[in-house]
Amino acid sequence: MKFVKALMLSALVSGVAVAPQLHAMEGNQITPGLQSVEVTHSGEKVIISRAADKTAKIPGTFAKVARHCPPFCIQPATVAAGVETVGELEVLGYLKRIGDGDRKVMVIDSRTPDWIIRGTIPGSVNIPWNKINVDLEGTFEVAAEADGVHDILVNQLGVQEVDGNLDFRNAKTLVLFCNGIWCPQSSSNIKTLIKLGYPAYKLKWYRGGMQDWVSLGLTTVNH
Repeated sequence: MKFVKALMLSALVSGVAVAPQLHAMEGNQITPGLQSVEVTHSGEKVIISRAADKTAKIPGTFAKVARHCPPFCIQPATVAAGVETVGELEVLGYLKRIGDGDRKVMVIDSRTPDWIIRGTIPGSVNIPWNKINVDLEGTFEVAAEADGVHDILVNQLGVQEVDGNLDFRNAKTLVLFCNGIWCPQSSSNIKTLIKLGYPAYKLKWYRGGMQDWVSLGLTTVNH
C-alpha cells in the first residue's frame, strides 16, 4: 500500500498518467461513479484523478491569500448574462468529451505562460488573456497583445469569416479559467468575446480556476 501511495504521488508531481487500477485500490474517487478522466496534453496521455496522499497540501503558489485589488478583485458568481458558471465536475465532463474526440469543445487556460509552468489543468489549451483582451492593459506585469485576436477566433475557436464578417454558428463551446475567484483574466476574456459576437451560451466559466482545482487534489501538469 505504501508503494502504491508513493507511486501515485510521484506520478501526480511529474504529470505522468497513473493506471486507473491503482486509484481503484485506494478507493479515492473524484465523485461516486467517477474514478478518473483520461485526456491528451501536449501529445501525451494524462489521467486526471485525485491525490491519494492524505498529507498533500495546496502548492505554495496558491497558498497566498492577500492579493491587491485591483487587479486581483473577487469575481462575481455570474460573469455575464447567458454564460454558465461551472464547477470541477462540469469541467471534467467537458474534458472527457474532448478526450473522447469531441472537437467542438475547448477548455482554455487564460493565464500567461509564466503561470502555466507552475501547473495547469490537463487537456486545456493556453490562450493567454493578453492575446484577446486589451481592457486590462497596465494592470498586470505582462502587456496586452490583442492584435492577433482575429486569428485566434478563426484558427483556434472555430469561427468562420464570411464576406468579411465573423460567423459564430460553428464556433466551439469554450470553458475558460484562470487562477481563481480573485483573478479577472478569464472573466474579462469572456466579456470581450461576447462583445466580438461570441454566443454567450457557448461560453462556460470555471470561476474557481486553479486555486480550487489544486485544493481538491486534482491532477495538474507543468507543460
